[in-house]
Amino acid sequence: MPKAIVIGLGRSGIAAARLLKQEGWQVTLSDRNSSEVLYQQQQELAAEGITVKLKHSLNLNTSDLPQLIVVSPGVPWDLPVLVEARNQGIETIGEIELAWRHLQSSPWVAITGTNGKTTTTALISAIFEAAGFHAPACGNIGYAACELALKRENSCIGEQAKIKNRVDWVIGEISSYQIESSREFSPNIGVWTTFTPDHLSRHKTLENYYDIKASLLRRSKLQVINGDDPYLRKLGKQHWPDAYWTSIKAEENETGFQPWAYIKDGWVIVREEPIVPVTSLQMLGEHNQQNLLMAVTVAKLAGIEKEAIAPAIANFPGVPHRLEKIISWQGIDFINDSKATNYDAAEVGLAAVESRAILIAGGEAKAGDDTNWIKTIQNKVAVVLLIGEAAPAFAQRLEEFGYCSFKVLETMEQAVPKAAQLAKDYNASVVLLSPACASFDQYQSFEHRGEHFRQLCLELSNK
Repeated sequence: MPKAIVIGLGRSGIAAARLLKQEGWQVTLSDRNSSEVLYQQQQELAAEGITVKLKHSLNLNTSDLPQLIVVSPGVPWDLPVLVEARNQGIETIGEIELAWRHLQSSPWVAITGTNGKTTTTALISAIFEAAGFHAPACGNIGYAACELALKRENSCIGEQAKIKNRVDWVIGEISSYQIESSREFSPNIGVWTTFTPDHLSRHKTLENYYDIKASLLRRSKLQVINGDDPYLRKLGKQHWPDAYWTSIKAEENETGFQPWAYIKDGWVIVREEPIVPVTSLQMLGEHNQQNLLMAVTVAKLAGIEKEAIAPAIANFPGVPHRLEKIISWQGIDFINDSKATNYDAAEVGLAAVESRAILIAGGEAKAGDDTNWIKTIQNKVAVVLLIGEAAPAFAQRLEEFGYCSFKVLETMEQAVPKAAQLAKDYNASVVLLSPACASFDQYQSFEHRGEHFRQLCLELSNK
C-alpha cells in the first residue's frame, strides 16, 4: 500500500487525507500543534483509518519514507524538510494540486490577486449558479477543493446523488501559497484582481511574489486582468497580450488599448453590449465595481447570457468580513472589514466609507507601504483605536505623519464600546473594523476576528 503524508490538520488537510485514503493510500496526517479540538479530530480520523500525529514535524531521516507529501496552504513551500523531500524525488504537492487531479474534467475558474479575490470569487459563483450551473466556490472560501473531489467521487452511489453532487464548474479562490505548490494546475479561466506587496515575509521579494501569481495566469487558457490596478496596468499588453482586460473607465488607458469590459453611463459594458446597471450591486466602493467587471467578463467568456447575469448581481448580498454592515445602532453603522489584512485592503475599505469614521485597526503587522493608508486615515477618520501587537508601532507611525487622534487599547472587547462612545462624541456615523493586519496575534483567522466583532456589536445593540 503506497504511503502518503499530509501536513496540516486544517479543513483542506483533512479533506486531502480522506481523499487519499479513499484512493487506497496509507495516510498519516501531521501537525506541529495540539489542542482539545485537534485531539478530537485525531480520534475521529483514527476511526476512519487515518493516523494523526500531533506536536509532530516531518522527518525524512528514516527508511520508511512516503511516496507522496501533500501540504496545506499555510505550510511554507520552502521549508527545509520539503526542499529535501523534493530533492530526494518524493512527490510533494499542495492540496489544490491534489484536488485538480480529481476534478480536471470539470472546467475551473481560478481567481488570484492581493486583494479582491474573495468578493470576485463569490460573485462569479453566484452568477454561474443563477445560470443553472453547480459552480461551488472553493479554495480560500467555501469548500476545501478536495472536499469537492470527495463529494463527486462519492456520487457514484446512485443517479440522484450524482445529480446532487455534480460539479459543472469549479470556482477557486487561489492564494500565492496554493499556486507555488500546484505546478500543473491549469484552469480554463484565470483572473488576476490586484497586485500590491503582501506576504513578503514568506515570498521574500516583490518579483518572486509576482512570478508566483503570474505562473497561474500563464497556465490558464484564458486570462482576465483588472486594468485599474496600477502595477498590472503598467505591464499591459507587453506581458499579457492576449488577456481580457477590464477597467471602470471606457476610454483607452495609457498603455494604448481599450478594455474588453468597462463602465459607461452607469452600465457594465462588454464589447459594446450593456449587461447590467452598476447600481444593481449592493456593495460599497469603486473596488467592488472592478470586482463586478471581472465577474461579468468571466461569465461572458463562459457563455452565460446577461439574462442570468443581471439578477444574480442584484441578489448578491456581499461577502462576510468585507465591508459587511453588522448593525445600525443609534444612527451609527458598525461595519466589519476584518478581511482587510494589509494596508492596501484597509485603504480601499476606508475609502469606500462615505462619512467620517471611528476606525479600529491593528493585529499582527505585515510588511508593506503604509503611506496611502495613513493619508486616507488623515482625511476620513475622526479617531483610530489601535489594538493588538501592532498598536505601539502604528501609534508611532501616525505620530510621524502628525496625526495624533488615536488611542491604544489592548483588545476588541475594549475597542467596540469605546468606538460607540467616540462615534457619539465626534458625530461620526460609522464604526469601521479594518485592521490592516493579520489576525494571528489574538485570533485563529480573520473570520474569527470578524465574528468576535459581530458578537460585540450585537451585544452592544441589545443593551
